[in-house]
Amino acid sequence: MLFLFKYIDDLIGKGFEWYVILELLMYASATNVAMALPLAVLLSSIMTFGSLGENYELVAIKSAGISLRRAMYPLIILIGMLSVAAFLFSDYMLPVANLKMGSLLWDVRNQKAAFLINEGIFNNSIPGYSIRVDKKDADGQTLHGVVIYDRMNPSGNVNVVMAKEGKMFKTADDSYLILKLKDGIRYEESSSDGAYNPRQRFTRSKFKETEQKFDLSGFKMQRTDENLFKSNYAMMNMKQLSYYRDSIALQSDSNRQTFFQALKYRYKILEMDTKAKPVKKGTLKSDDIFSYLPIKDRSRIYSMASEQVRGVKDVLSTKTVLDADYADKIRHFVVEYHKKISLAVSCLVLFFIGAPLGAIIRKGGLGLPVVMSVIFFLFYHIISTIGEKYAKEGALSPILGIWIAVIVLAPLGAFLTYKASVDSVLFDAELYKQWFKKIWKFKGKKATTELS
Repeated sequence: MLFLFKYIDDLIGKGFEWYVILELLMYASATNVAMALPLAVLLSSIMTFGSLGENYELVAIKSAGISLRRAMYPLIILIGMLSVAAFLFSDYMLPVANLKMGSLLWDVRNQKAAFLINEGIFNNSIPGYSIRVDKKDADGQTLHGVVIYDRMNPSGNVNVVMAKEGKMFKTADDSYLILKLKDGIRYEESSSDGAYNPRQRFTRSKFKETEQKFDLSGFKMQRTDENLFKSNYAMMNMKQLSYYRDSIALQSDSNRQTFFQALKYRYKILEMDTKAKPVKKGTLKSDDIFSYLPIKDRSRIYSMASEQVRGVKDVLSTKTVLDADYADKIRHFVVEYHKKISLAVSCLVLFFIGAPLGAIIRKGGLGLPVVMSVIFFLFYHIISTIGEKYAKEGALSPILGIWIAVIVLAPLGAFLTYKASVDSVLFDAELYKQWFKKIWKFKGKKATTELS
């Protein structure tokens, strides 16, 4: 739904086949696995252990001498296998899905809108022609009051066709549009190319019936070569990301090493024919440097110095922009590299949050477990999104930005696992009511004692 809302303007009115939109949705669903899989693990683990606790099956397991951690071992193995599968998916399948979706979406967004002729409006979709009709019949093919301007000539609208009635249809392969016109007139002027021509002709010819043929090949979707999109970091696996990151790092080092070479020729020792005043050691001040130079050479020195400063600033700005661009690319490669690993680890972390949480709340089904899973997942998703954004902007280390959600939630998972293993009543409302009552009674006794 998010994909449809985001790209609805690029899909409507372009005459796509149903399988093109279905293909886009399939690729978009593959790109959403990174967000859907951790949520699915969290929700399913809460529902499973909540249902076990609600039906007192966890009590039966513990009464048989099996601890909660031991009962979780099979599911830990299952989630571990799922995490490995998620890693392999993000490393091998997700880049291909991103590549297919990116190239297809590029072609979709650059596709022309479908050719439509509306009443009383000039249609300029066909290159070189403007078509207008006064009225269309209900069948969508019969036209009345047809006007066609031929703009293929650079001199302007020198060729105009007007007809009382016409029929519109396409060829079998949808490559051409045919207009069968009846009872019309063609007006044509000879081209003057902007120069005066006393023999310029104006021709008017009537016709009973004629045909106009228009090429519609531009309205068919042309597929772009996918190799043009392979340099994007989201369309690479870990091996490719590592290779391109090292290549960009090498270019960045080369840019910094050539920095001094680019500035070296800007530093010159100026030689003058006239001898300057002798200066005693330790007496020269920055304010009166030019007072020791010959008066006739000061203007030349000023202009040469300002020229050298401008040259240094230009070199500095160029090298700085280039270095910032390299650093930005390296950050994106590192972020995408660690995202593939963090997806697998996040599934494990959210399982160790969901499983003990379900055992503590002891509620199955789609009620409270859904609420709890959404709350924890939003917490995880907001932290990971902010961390990734700051990492790409350079405000945070790329590694820390990607792993910050796992770092924050891992202690929470360990705490909940410990509480569940010792049968803690962490979410028991009655326990908190009794605790607040004790605090209220204590404050009341203290106030009474002070009054007395």
